[in-house]
Amino acid sequence: MTCRLDQIETLAVRCPNWVGDIVMATPVFECLRRSLPGTRLVGVLKSNMQAIVRDAPWFDALVDGNDKSWAGFQRMRHQLRVLAPDAALLLTNSLRSALTMRLSGIRRIYGYRRQWRDLLLTGGPTRAHDGSTAPIPTVHEYLGICRWLGLDGAHDLKPRLFIGAQAAGRGEAFLAKYGIAPHDFLIGLNPGASFGSSKCWPAEYFAELAELCQNRFAAKVVLFYGPGEDDIARAILEQTRANVIDTRADPIDLELLKPLVQRCNLLITNDTGPRHYAVAFDVPVVVIMGPTDPRYTNTCLDRTRIVRKELDCSPCHRKVCPRQHECMRQIRPAQVLDAAEQVLGRCK
Repeated sequence: MTCRLDQIETLAVRCPNWVGDIVMATPVFECLRRSLPGTRLVGVLKSNMQAIVRDAPWFDALVDGNDKSWAGFQRMRHQLRVLAPDAALLLTNSLRSALTMRLSGIRRIYGYRRQWRDLLLTGGPTRAHDGSTAPIPTVHEYLGICRWLGLDGAHDLKPRLFIGAQAAGRGEAFLAKYGIAPHDFLIGLNPGASFGSSKCWPAEYFAELAELCQNRFAAKVVLFYGPGEDDIARAILEQTRANVIDTRADPIDLELLKPLVQRCNLLITNDTGPRHYAVAFDVPVVVIMGPTDPRYTNTCLDRTRIVRKELDCSPCHRKVCPRQHECMRQIRPAQVLDAAEQVLGRCK
C-alpha cells in the first residue's frame, strides 16, 4: 500500500489527553519515526503532559495542545503556524481537535472518521463508537490509523518510555533522600486516579495492603500520588501500621514518576496512568480495576495482574459511583496481595 504521508515535510501529531492514553500511543510514535525518518514530527499535547515524551526520540518539536481556552488555542495556533505542518494526525476523537488543527492552517488532517468530524478530515478509517461493536485495546485502535495510512511497522504493540539524564538524576536524588538502596525490594502504591473517585480503591484498604506487603515481602513501600490527592495519601498514612515512605514533601511529577516506577520491583495501582508506565518499563504491576472495561487495555499484560469484581452495573465508566462503590469495596486487600504474589512468581 502506498503511504499517504509521502512527501510530507512536517507532520503534527495531536496526542491523547490522558497519561495512560499517551503511553498507549507510543507505538504510534515509534511507527511514525521509523516510517518517516525524513519528516519533522511535531507532538501536540498539553504542556503538563510533555514530560512523558520529552526524552524520547520521536518528536522534533513539542507544541502546547491545551486548546480549551481562547488563550490556549491562540498560543497553540501561533506555535503551529510558525512550524507550518503540511498535515496533522489526530489520536483524539473530538470535533474540537480537528477544528483547531484546521483553524491553525493545516489542510490535510487524518484521524478516525466520526459524525460531523468527517467534514474537517482529509480521510481516515471508520470505527463504530455507538456500542455496536465490542471494544478493542486502545493500542490497536491507535495503530489502526497507521495501517490505514500505509505505514510500515504498525504491528509492534509494546509501549515504551525513555528517561533522560535530568529525570534520571532527579530519580537518584529522590531515592537517596528517602533511604531507598539499590538492594531494597521496593513496592510502589498508587492510590489516586485523576479520572474520578470511582476508580479509587478505598484508602483503608491500601493502608491494610501496605502492612500485608511489608510483612510478606520485607519490602519498602513508597506512596505515589498526584495533584489533588493529598487527602487520599493522608488517610492511608494515618490508618496504616506499615512504615510507608511519605513523599508529600516532594511532589512527584510525570517526569520524576518515570525513574521511580522503573525502580519499583512491584507497582500496585488503580486503573490509571502509572500502570502504563509500569508496562512500558516491564515492571510487574497489579491493577485494581472497578468501573472501566478491561478490554480497552487488554494488551501487553504478561507482567500485569488485573483484580476486578464483575457486577451487574460493570463496566459503567462513571466518574462517581451512584451506588455503594461495590466494584471496588468488594475487592479485599488479601486478594490484591495474592495477585501480587502471582505476578511476581510469573516474572521470576
